[in-house]
Amino acid sequence: MATPGRNEPCPCGSGRRYKLCHGRIVPQARKVDFVIAGTQKGGTSALDVYLREHPQLCMPTSVKEVHYFDDEAHFARGADYTIYHGFFEPRASDRAVGEATPYYMYWEPVAARIHAYNPAMKFVILLRNPATRAYSHWNMEVKKKRETLSFEEALAREDERLAATPTRQHKRISYVDRGRYSVQLARLRALFPPEQVLVMRSDELRRDPAQALAKVTDFIGVEPLAATPSLSVNEFPYDAPMSAAAARFLHEAFASEIETLERTLGWDLADWKKPVAGS
Repeated sequence: MATPGRNEPCPCGSGRRYKLCHGRIVPQARKVDFVIAGTQKGGTSALDVYLREHPQLCMPTSVKEVHYFDDEAHFARGADYTIYHGFFEPRASDRAVGEATPYYMYWEPVAARIHAYNPAMKFVILLRNPATRAYSHWNMEVKKKRETLSFEEALAREDERLAATPTRQHKRISYVDRGRYSVQLARLRALFPPEQVLVMRSDELRRDPAQALAKVTDFIGVEPLAATPSLSVNEFPYDAPMSAAAARFLHEAFASEIETLERTLGWDLADWKKPVAGS
């Protein structure tokens, strides 16, 4: 088969240009050191923007979310990490390579796949009140015209809709399921030691970005960022606040989950235990 041009699509099907994938003159053999693995609608986009300004970090050159480890096609034919590494162009001066794909936290096979790739991987996890996260998730899906159900109907039918999928997981309709953080964290902690998993509240980054980012950079192993302005990324106004009925549903759905998180993380989550109607 003829070798494609360097700017033509790579024949491996990655969607990358040949020169940035299997046609790299010097393949990037350096492993990725950290991932911002979750949660969706929890501030991962803002954190990604902050870290891209860090002079000692290499982040993906063309996308925010690589979605390598949650892409079943990559693993159906055997993992080819050249495809993954094609998203990065680290410099000799970079002290760490990382990416932000919040779906990694939720998708069940990911933890084992990442462990097989790099057992020393570090995970940054931002957790948001699961009720407000769910409503933000639904609003995003409606805005992108991928959801036609009302929020109340989507909540009522979520178990039914997930049961109809082969894996009982789904990127777009998992409004409650993606808020069951304790199960997702347990999968990570079964494979990676505590010192490789940093779990923070999303509102830490919003309330005091300098302090939150100092935790993240110290965890990754790089110098603190010189400037940390407050950022608002991928946020948009809702057409209407959450209804009282939806708030009650979520309050009941997440009650035991929040108590489990308090025990396992040692956090006081009294504010998450309150119904959030009108938010």
